[in-house]
Amino acid sequence: MASPFHDPASVTIRNLESAFAGESMAHIKYRYFAKLCREAGDEETAKAFEATADQEVMHAFGHLDLLFPKANMTPAKALQFAIEGETYEYTEMYPSFRNAAVAEGHDAAVKEIDEQIAESKEHAAQFKAVLDKAAKRFAALAKVEERHANHYQAVLDKIAS
Repeated sequence: MASPFHDPASVTIRNLESAFAGESMAHIKYRYFAKLCREAGDEETAKAFEATADQEVMHAFGHLDLLFPKANMTPAKALQFAIEGETYEYTEMYPSFRNAAVAEGHDAAVKEIDEQIAESKEHAAQFKAVLDKAAKRFAALAKVEERHANHYQAVLDKIAS
């Protein structure tokens, strides 16, 4: 998840990335535990897990505020980071996980990983399509603005003459 806004060798940045990962995992794990508790008929414990999961998200957002400062972010940059992350998942991360699962004979894990590879490819393509569409939209707006600017300049030139 390395951000270009910080020195990747920084211990603090690596710690923030680890803390973000931990808070994110806790959030999902507690949501899962809430689901299991609810299925077991224990609504009170499910709600306790969900309340804590909500807090974990806020902790993760706090770390992200430091890793990806709002002042440095744009929708295009966010899309690019998402494309890079999804591409890493389907080209490097999940294939290496798959190789290990195959070697260890974990067929259920191989099946899950294959699904994740396919979904990561799909997610990257979706983000890329949004980015491409936005780029075309902004290019079209720039042309309209240029026409308007040229029109206004022509009017000013007539007035000044």
